[in-house]
Amino acid sequence: MQTDTHPVRFDVDYPDRNLDRTTTALRLVVAVPVLAVLAAVSGSRDLAAGAGGVLFLGPLLMLVARGTYPRWWFDFNLELQRFTNRVVAYVALLDDRYPSTTERQSVHLDYPEPERLSRWLPLVKWLLAVPHYVVLAVLHVGAVVAVVAAWFAILVTGRYPRPLFDYVTGVLRWSNRVTGYAFTLVTDRYPPFSLR
Repeated sequence: MQTDTHPVRFDVDYPDRNLDRTTTALRLVVAVPVLAVLAAVSGSRDLAAGAGGVLFLGPLLMLVARGTYPRWWFDFNLELQRFTNRVVAYVALLDDRYPSTTERQSVHLDYPEPERLSRWLPLVKWLLAVPHYVVLAVLHVGAVVAVVAAWFAILVTGRYPRPLFDYVTGVLRWSNRVTGYAFTLVTDRYPPFSLR
């Protein structure tokens, strides 16, 4: 995992082996069942929207009213984000192992349970994150191009080119930091504009 001081930490282990070319070629078809499971548990019709089934309003109200983040909401949000990231990593070809609903596999997402958060900041975090949304929209387009290029590379060589892997992982890292700040509300620390 990267050594970073931001509380939302995300990384994917680089697959230093030949990836399965058959499941890579058919990835979008093979991923349909796990995408259906993700849509069912997240309550999201549009998985690309980002905050899907993350519990947002309850923790927001608790933070504003009591200054605390309920533990079970924290646990739910963390596990849902972990599962979502395993599915995204699988679809983005970062891993060729089918996403588990329980095991962490090669995708690592962690953040500490917040002890004390601002009471008023959760009301405006989503607005303060607007510059990130703009940058991430552009970066996500680049990530799609990188995944398509990696798809061809894996079919030919069996390997995910490391620079493309690092870029896609960096975009996911940045997205997770913004989600942790603006939607799951687990940190008051503003996310850095960085892929690292």
